[in-house]
Amino acid sequence: MVRKKGSLILCGAFLFVAWNALLLLFLWGRPPIGRLGEGGGAEPGGREEWGVGKGGGSNLAGEVIRLAEEVESELETQKKLLKQIQSHRSLWEQQKELGKRELEQQKEEKKEQSGPEQKSPPPQKLSSLENDRKSPNVGLDSIVSQVPESKQGTKVEAEKKEATFHTKVDVTEASPQVVIPVLVIACDRVTVKRSLDKLIQYRPSPELHPIIVSQDCGHAETARVIGSYGSQVKHLSQPEISDIPVRPEHRKFQGYYKIARHYRWALNQVFRTLSYSTVVIVEDDLEVAPDFFEYFRALYPILRSDPSLWCVSAWNDNGRDGLVDPGRADLLYRTDFFPGLGWMLLKELWDELEPKWPKAFWDDWMRQPEQRRERSCVRPEVSRTMTFGRKGVSLGQFFDQYLRYIKLNAEFVPFTTLDLSYLVRDKYDEKFEKEVYVAPLVKVEELHQGGSLKGAGPFRVQYSSRDSFKVLARNLGVMDDLKSGVPRAGYRGVVSFFSRGRRVYLAPPEGWTHYDTTWS
Repeated sequence: MVRKKGSLILCGAFLFVAWNALLLLFLWGRPPIGRLGEGGGAEPGGREEWGVGKGGGSNLAGEVIRLAEEVESELETQKKLLKQIQSHRSLWEQQKELGKRELEQQKEEKKEQSGPEQKSPPPQKLSSLENDRKSPNVGLDSIVSQVPESKQGTKVEAEKKEATFHTKVDVTEASPQVVIPVLVIACDRVTVKRSLDKLIQYRPSPELHPIIVSQDCGHAETARVIGSYGSQVKHLSQPEISDIPVRPEHRKFQGYYKIARHYRWALNQVFRTLSYSTVVIVEDDLEVAPDFFEYFRALYPILRSDPSLWCVSAWNDNGRDGLVDPGRADLLYRTDFFPGLGWMLLKELWDELEPKWPKAFWDDWMRQPEQRRERSCVRPEVSRTMTFGRKGVSLGQFFDQYLRYIKLNAEFVPFTTLDLSYLVRDKYDEKFEKEVYVAPLVKVEELHQGGSLKGAGPFRVQYSSRDSFKVLARNLGVMDDLKSGVPRAGYRGVVSFFSRGRRVYLAPPEGWTHYDTTWS
């Protein structure tokens, strides 16, 4: 830094000498300022042009004296300027020395606090870096404030440099603006336009949320629809679209095999080829809510920091209108059931799953304990996605009975401004179990309209077997199927939902420890 400042000073001295030389030449050759009066002063054609005329000799002597005075005045001004340059150099040297002393002082304090044999953990290094940058900043402000007004431009430059330093450290300390792409899995639905229109409408930033459409099937009309968006989306085409050899009894499931193959190829494109660290997956028949991007951006740090989580989903399997609290669009849960239908995963999870990715039925495979490994997902009270695709490989399974009635959130919730640390397992489990098992135990009949139950809730309904769960679930209007023993939207065996304006927990007996995989 000092070497650079020295070069600037030498350059300034050279410009100083050159300027004075040019100034002398200019002043020497400049015509004198004539006296006001007859003949128009010193203008060409006047009687005193260039001092020629009456009293020409005395005028020449006067001009020489005046010229000397002007040169002396200019030299005095330049002398002051040179002194300011020298003063500024000394100020930068003082700043450097002050910074060194305070940095050494910080290191000494750290050594005294941690002891000679202890090593500071990596997070502490960042904290000490913050302290090191804050202390010299005070010194810089006090020093630069002494710079003369004529050098305020240099002061501004110094402040800009310091501000840049602040920004770099702050960005390093805080989570940078991570890029969270959206992967749209498409095939032969031209209605993918509905999904893409909403994604583009609600996307806050194309740079932070690029949209990648991966198309299987080779359907030309769907490809034209996707292509019509131009640079707003990235269009990928699955190269292998031929039928997959399957055993005879699985020929009717050919579509499931192709979907699994497509997912594997598309996720490899996102993580291996495009080198993203995370992705949100939606299918071509999903419409998203206004705060879809806000939801995933806010939950990314939670997913990244809590190893007991392996996904974030926008979907509530029991998110039908009447089963959710319309006034709590901000409410989020942990769930042991993999929801899918708009979900985020990290590259590290794909590195784990990709080598053993199944040939078909990938979503049910994800719900097996060998893959889940007692990890959970985050899901909302009110869904941030809604499916509009009745036709597909599942032949409309659950669509008419459940999916078409899922309530899509219409209220924008500023999740990135909320404290979501309550979703971390240690905090969540203790509070969740307490809320569930202090709730009064009631019978289904008491919950139904006309029952004797009073109060705003919450209430608890208890099941003790697979069959009792299915009976109670049907009676209460929630989904009754289980995958590897896990109920849809369930956490630690508990399904939370709204019923007739009151919170209800469909729960196993207190002391629950694990899922029974035979309940499938």
